[in-house]
Amino acid sequence: MRALFVKVAVLSALTGCTSDGEPPEPSSLEATVLATERAFARTMVDRDHPAFTTFLAEEAIFFSGEEVIRGRDAVASAWAPFFEGPTPPFTWEPSQVHVLDSGSLALSTGPVYGPDGTVTANFNSIWRQEEPGVWKIVFDKGSAVCACPGDAQRQ
Repeated sequence: MRALFVKVAVLSALTGCTSDGEPPEPSSLEATVLATERAFARTMVDRDHPAFTTFLAEEAIFFSGEEVIRGRDAVASAWAPFFEGPTPPFTWEPSQVHVLDSGSLALSTGPVYGPDGTVTANFNSIWRQEEPGVWKIVFDKGSAVCACPGDAQRQ
């Protein structure tokens, strides 16, 4: 009986499904995407461009201002200069992660920090589960931090 339980557990882990064949709960997937986003962000801190590229889906699309960068190789090339030098030009940290109930796509979003630690932008990334437990970024778009009406009153 124990051997059967182990086989079911291994099969569940490999297929990304629970023992009843259902996808894992969104909270468990959200924790996985959160960890993936943090590892992705860590590549900038570690100055590890090759590791950065491993998180990119083959058909990734990154938005850089008005420019649209399509494909893993093009994104990797466009981002290579950000990895030059000993100090990252920016860092980021996810503040929210949401996963579709199907477990196929996820959104991560959060602040982008300048070298001095001030928030300079926000990022929005869409991740796709390409195989069980393997998330790749398919869309990434930053947005400027703006002063909204009433912000002066909140400070």
